[in-house]
Amino acid sequence: MTQPAALRDLLTAVAQGQLSPDTAFDKLKHLEYQSVDDFAKIDHHRQLRTGFPEVIWGQDKTVEQLVKIFQAMEPEHPVVMATRIAPEVYGQLQELLPNLRYYEMARICALQPDVVATDYPGTIAILTAGTADLPVAAEAAVTLELSGFQVERLWDVGVAGIHRLLNNRAVIDSADVLIVVAGMEGALPSVVAGLADCPVIAVPTSVGYGASFGGVSALLTMLNSCAAGIGVMNIDNGFGAAVLAGQILRTAARVGKSVRSSAG
Repeated sequence: MTQPAALRDLLTAVAQGQLSPDTAFDKLKHLEYQSVDDFAKIDHHRQLRTGFPEVIWGQDKTVEQLVKIFQAMEPEHPVVMATRIAPEVYGQLQELLPNLRYYEMARICALQPDVVATDYPGTIAILTAGTADLPVAAEAAVTLELSGFQVERLWDVGVAGIHRLLNNRAVIDSADVLIVVAGMEGALPSVVAGLADCPVIAVPTSVGYGASFGGVSALLTMLNSCAAGIGVMNIDNGFGAAVLAGQILRTAARVGKSVRSSAG
């Protein structure tokens, strides 16, 4: 019951006498949240409020807990997604949830339809400085695609070989939002933001030698960028970058619709 259309259909059915109030109440009673044993409370109402559904943080949960949460969410959500799932954990989950799909690079598993529709206009481009940054970038990419956004990927275009980035300038020019993922010194978002006319979301990664301090060096570089207007996520937070990028496009679409309605 997390989709606005489904909620509207339910209320219409009650108004037309096709559904009793008691039956409707039974369907709505878990709208805000649903308790799963004594360890989880699922926020079924989140997509109505924020535009993004509840997503499972997979790391640090037991296989039994994950299975019960997936089973509770599946009837109410077209896509049920868990992040930070190790391959060995997925192997155990698949035995109990045979329809579960795994995106190994992103460390995401999901119960999903065969085809996830692109629901929103615009393109979110995701760039990485190096190949080692791919798990964080893939987490962002898969999260966005499972949420109905169009994604373009551009990997390994860091400043150590700046011509690789400049030879792909068309990707920057055509994007509506950019997510730029980098470790080491974290310089790539500053360079990209100096070329782009759209929002840039920087994601520092924990990739680098000892003086990178597990991503703190890249984080500080991005926070201190001389390119104005960069939004900076926490270290390795590809999921958070995806949600922010999606919210930017969703807001732009809503504003555009409002402007067109006013003009009409």
